[in-house]
Amino acid sequence: MAPQLKLRDFFLASLLLCSSSAAPLSSNINGPPSATGSLYGSEALLGDDGAGIDTADSAIVSNYDEAPGQKDDADLGLYLDFTKLSNPQPLRGSKGATDPGPRNYRYDAINSDALAPPGTDNGDVPQAKWPLGLSHNRLGLQGAGWARQQNEAVLPIATDMAGVDMRLAPHAYRELHWHKANEWSLMLNGSVRIQAMNENGETFVDDLNAGDVWFFPSGVPHSIQAFDEGCEFLLVFDDGSFSEEGTFLASELIQRNPKEVIAKNLQTDVSALDDIPDGQLYIFNGTPAPHNISAQNVTGPAGYLPVSDSYSYHFSQQDPYTVDAGTVKIIDPTTFPIASKFSAALVTVKPGAMREIHWHPTSDEWNFFISGSGRVTAFDAPEASRTFDFQAGDVGYIPVPQSHYVENVGTEDLVFLEVLQSDKFTDISMNQWLSLTPPQIIEDTLHLPAKVVAAIPKWKQYIVPGSVDLTETNFTAATST
Repeated sequence: MAPQLKLRDFFLASLLLCSSSAAPLSSNINGPPSATGSLYGSEALLGDDGAGIDTADSAIVSNYDEAPGQKDDADLGLYLDFTKLSNPQPLRGSKGATDPGPRNYRYDAINSDALAPPGTDNGDVPQAKWPLGLSHNRLGLQGAGWARQQNEAVLPIATDMAGVDMRLAPHAYRELHWHKANEWSLMLNGSVRIQAMNENGETFVDDLNAGDVWFFPSGVPHSIQAFDEGCEFLLVFDDGSFSEEGTFLASELIQRNPKEVIAKNLQTDVSALDDIPDGQLYIFNGTPAPHNISAQNVTGPAGYLPVSDSYSYHFSQQDPYTVDAGTVKIIDPTTFPIASKFSAALVTVKPGAMREIHWHPTSDEWNFFISGSGRVTAFDAPEASRTFDFQAGDVGYIPVPQSHYVENVGTEDLVFLEVLQSDKFTDISMNQWLSLTPPQIIEDTLHLPAKVVAAIPKWKQYIVPGSVDLTETNFTAATST
C-alpha cells in the first residue's frame, strides 16, 4: 500500500505545481484552432504589482454644459431641463460630481430629477414611474392592432391598479371576452362601438369617441370594434396583478371544451364546428360595423340595459372646471353609477403651473400622462421623498396617503389622468388645510409669515399658477402666461 500512496501523492503534487504556474492555460483547449489568448489570467496578477497608476485613464469630465438653475442651491429644487444638453451631469448646487460613463444619455436627458435630484429628496421612496414605451407590445393579427400593459410585475408599488394601452386598426376587433377584474376605459383617439350583455340578459351597445369613458364589471362579456379611422384607448383594472394574458376569450372558450360538449350546448351537429378558430384571435380584422347603431341593437326577453346602469359615459361632452392655470374634469359613480369604486380626474395644466400639493385619504392614485411633460415629488412619512419626471405615455402610481403635486415643466399643456379606487373623487389640498387651520397654529408650527398665511385661499384650487420661467422663485403675483 505504501508505494501506491507515494505514487498518488506525487500525482497530486504535480497537478498542484501545474495549477500554480504563472503561465495561464491556453483558451483554445476546447475552442477552434484560430482562437488565441486565455480565458483566465495568472496568479501573478494578484495584489500590488508595484507598476503604479495609469495616468492616461482619467475619470475627469471637463467638456459639459449646465442647465439654467443647476448652480443654484440644491434645496430650491428648480427643474433642470437637460434635453438641450449633450452631456448632462449629476450636479446640483454644491452637490454631486461629474459622470464619465458609461451612460444612457437619452434617459438622463428626460429624467433630470433622477440624475440630479433636488436637495429635498430624502430616504427611500419606491419607483413610482413606468414608461409604457418599455412594455412588451403584443401585436394583433395581420396588422389589426397591438396592446401593451403595466402591472405590478413592472411597477411593484402599483398593487391596486394596472393599465393597458390598446390600439385597433380600422374595423379591427378586440375579441369577445370577459375579465376577472373590473375594466374602466378612456378613449384616447378615434372612435369605437362597444357591445355587452349582463347576467340578466340585458344588452348594451354604444358608439364612443375620443375622451369618452366605458366600464365593464368583472365577468360581463363584451366586444370592442374600431370604426373607419381606427382607435386607441386606455384600460384601467382594479387589480395590480392583472395581465392581458389572463383574459377569457370567446375563441379559447370554444377551443378548450370538447367539441361534443359545444355541439350539445349549441344544439347543433359537431360538423358546424369545422371552421372554429385555431388559436386566439385576440385582436383581429373584421368587416366594418354598420354606421346605423340600431342594426346591432340585439335584445332578448330582458330587453335593453337601463340608462341608469349604462356601461358608457360621454365624458368628451362634459364641460371642464376652468381656472386661469388649467382645467379639471371629474367622473365618478356620482355621475357614472355603474363604475363602482372608479373615480377619475382629467387634468390640464398650463406651462409653468402646477396641480397643487394634495393627497388622497382613501385610495392609491394611478396616473397616465397623455401629453406634455411634468414632474412629481412623492412624500412618504416620516421623512422620505423622491422626485420623478414624466412624459406622454408614462404611468405613475402614488400610494395612499402620500402627498404629491404635478408640475408642468414643459412648453405645452400637460394633460394627465388621475384614477382612484373610490366611490367619490376626493383629495385633501395642502393649501386649503393650512388656510382653514387657526393662523396661530400654522405660524407656531411652520414659522410662516402671517401675511403669507392670510393670503392662502380657503377654497380648493386644484391648479395653482406659476411661471414659464422655470428659474423663477417669487410667485407672489404668479402668472401662467
